[in-house]
Amino acid sequence: MKVLSETPAATVSAPPGLTLELPFGIVGFPEHQRGEVLHVEDQLPFQWLRLHGPTPLNFVVIDPAGLVPDYAPELFDEDAASLGIVTADDALVLNIVTVSRTQPATATVNLVGPLIINRHTGRARQVVISNHSRYSARHPLVTAEGGDR
Repeated sequence: MKVLSETPAATVSAPPGLTLELPFGIVGFPEHQRGEVLHVEDQLPFQWLRLHGPTPLNFVVIDPAGLVPDYAPELFDEDAASLGIVTADDALVLNIVTVSRTQPATATVNLVGPLIINRHTGRARQVVISNHSRYSARHPLVTAEGGDR
């Protein structure tokens, strides 16, 4: 199942403070089963994934629509069913960004393991997409020529 609709990025956004339920946590942090997506207007397209658990965690995330050309993640049927996702419009896709403190221009985004959120329920899960071989877990956000990807 494809999970990105054809809607332009400007019209696809998470409401401020979208509350998440992550029954399995995210990779490496299974105990962090609740969270929220926050955005600050002057930091867009970057948003914050704040996970609540034994120690609060914060991740930089992006909505890839309009930012990553030709990104068309597909879910395994089991993942879509576990989240209650029936159509692409049910899904909000966020990808975790890795930013170097010393070289922020080398930021990368994980296109293989996005966070998939049911827009209606807030139920979320980090998944490995079924078409993972087409993408990189370290996709550069900025090209060598200096343009955005």
